[in-house]
Amino acid sequence: MTPMQAIQSAAAPAADLLGKRGELGTVTAGALADLVAVNADPLEDVNVLKSVSFVMKEGIVFKSRDGAIRTP
Repeated sequence: MTPMQAIQSAAAPAADLLGKRGELGTVTAGALADLVAVNADPLEDVNVLKSVSFVMKEGIVFKSRDGAIRTP
């Protein structure tokens, strides 16, 4: 499995299992905006996914680069 396939396996199959393909596990218009960002390329070192610097769930930012954690 390539690094990209490993990362994708965490999102797309879960969406399929929930019957939500196209709505979850993808970054496209109309999909729920659950995103994370890291400070380096996870394809080079998957361990950077252990230190997430940005979290967005359903379009609401919960954690940003400034370290602030927000709740709706």
